[in-house]
Amino acid sequence: MLKRGLDIAGAAAGLAVLWPLLLALALLVRLDSPGPALHWSSRFGKNNRLFLMPKFRTMRTDAPDVATEALSDPDRWITPAGRWLRRTSLDELPQLWSILTGRMSLVGPRPALHTQDDLIALRTRAGVHALRPGLTGWAQINGRDAIDLSRKVALDAEYLQRRSLGFDLAVLFLTLREAVTGRDVRH
Repeated sequence: MLKRGLDIAGAAAGLAVLWPLLLALALLVRLDSPGPALHWSSRFGKNNRLFLMPKFRTMRTDAPDVATEALSDPDRWITPAGRWLRRTSLDELPQLWSILTGRMSLVGPRPALHTQDDLIALRTRAGVHALRPGLTGWAQINGRDAIDLSRKVALDAEYLQRRSLGFDLAVLFLTLREAVTGRDVRH
């Protein structure tokens, strides 16, 4: 219950304070390439239930709806502004809405794409599927795009065992550092 209260307070405060930045980023995306500012991605949430998760659009509108690492030439699909949005993780800010509505949490395993059957199966076996997915997570600050699926699930399972208010606050703090450095972002 305390975690959900922190999620609501954090998301509401984030939206209230960051709305000018969100508006500016939406405008940047629209000016950078044709199409909507937001991309609504079909993701697996708590207990493997599908939900639509908003992100600032970082790819062309005709890009395949798969994980970036599954594309043979990701750079072909990523927009110029999208590259910067991804490196800074600013493309994730619209997910504050998903946190406010209860589909996500500030901290938890990142929600799997509907096409990531291997990740979903591994997380289900590890019990991680029972967690609400997060805007950031333990795996994200320990390798982001640079780790393989088994390591990602091991880190998600470690979060499941270690989760607490203090651990969540530490992950949030470390996430800010990662977003500033852009470390371990491949695309």
